[in-house]
Amino acid sequence: MAKIRIAENRPDLFRFTMPLTALLAAMFGFVGGNMVAQPMLGALIGAVLGAAIAFVADTNLNRRTAVRWATIGVLALAGLVFGNVGTAVSGAIIGAVLSWAAYWLATGAYGMTVPIYYTPGQTLWHNSFKFICGLIFFFLVAPLIPVMWLSFNAEDFFTFTPEMLNFQAEGYSLKHYRDFLGTDEWMVPLKNSLIIAPIATIISVTLGTLAAIGLSQSHVPGRQAIMAILISPMIVPLIISATGMFFFYAPLGNWLEATLGLSQSFVGFVKVILAHAVLGIPFVIITVTATLVGFDRSLTRAAASMGSNPVRTFFRVQMPLILPGVISGGLFAFITSFDEVVVVLFVGSAQQQTLPWQMFTGLREQISPTILAAATILVLVSIMLLTTVELLRRRSERLRGLSPA
Repeated sequence: MAKIRIAENRPDLFRFTMPLTALLAAMFGFVGGNMVAQPMLGALIGAVLGAAIAFVADTNLNRRTAVRWATIGVLALAGLVFGNVGTAVSGAIIGAVLSWAAYWLATGAYGMTVPIYYTPGQTLWHNSFKFICGLIFFFLVAPLIPVMWLSFNAEDFFTFTPEMLNFQAEGYSLKHYRDFLGTDEWMVPLKNSLIIAPIATIISVTLGTLAAIGLSQSHVPGRQAIMAILISPMIVPLIISATGMFFFYAPLGNWLEATLGLSQSFVGFVKVILAHAVLGIPFVIITVTATLVGFDRSLTRAAASMGSNPVRTFFRVQMPLILPGVISGGLFAFITSFDEVVVVLFVGSAQQQTLPWQMFTGLREQISPTILAAATILVLVSIMLLTTVELLRRRSERLRGLSPA
């Protein structure tokens, strides 16, 4: 059996490990107690349970695996006895977290990841900061879990059925995904989104990259003011931007229809694409500007000294090095366009109804779980795109000779 690492100055059980574990367990108990309208009783039971787990962990340091599995099993069994399969799963998760925290505190592992010269206060802040970040991340991600779970509901309403809570097969179905993928009500808006977002992204990347390169030159007059204006769509409330775009693009659309004879539907797509491009340009400018900070400008001067013209130098020397930043900005611009609903409500018409617009309309007029299926697909797409952004960020830092953080 592999032994766990134990700090030389192991913390005191009764003054450190047990109180902190009890506090964490009391938080879980408070949340659980709210479900039965007894939050304080739940917190009290949680605190007692946490103290007991801390005591067992401290007195069985070399039996970590056995104790952790025993804790998970006991809390899962308690959840099954007093509730259902869903509460059993929750009990198992809480048991895993509490047992890990008890050993993390009991062995002094919290101090093994900080420099040896850290004071107790610095060590406390270091670990508290990580805990706060984890808590923020949890509260950002937690609301997505019920949405994704409910999207597999076999019924046509936004409620967890007893069959779902007990993880019974008849409580789950893919019917809402079939409704999403098999009806024009959802496929037409999805098609519109897939037309608008890529074209708006191309425009955003082209203009945003050129603007970032130009503003990175120190001889450009008033570049700080120009930068502030270009990134203002990120700062100005979206409803204000949408109102301004409506008053700007409405006369433009009328002129295109009257002068050039373009169809109303085509002009509507043009207006929405241009509006979404405006929203995406700031993201491209910021990411490309950040990439240009570490760019070695002697490379462009060397290319120019060897007879390369500016266009050739840009595509053969500069673009390969800043490409990760360009792609990252493009992905952000794509996500912004694909998820945007306020501007398209002001600028577009029924022919340009996008997927977020259809979801918004569905929430107002008919609450269907198909919306949850669409939301789940959007979340998964966003996760894949953001993962790509992170991988590109790491690649960019490696190309610049930095260590990815």
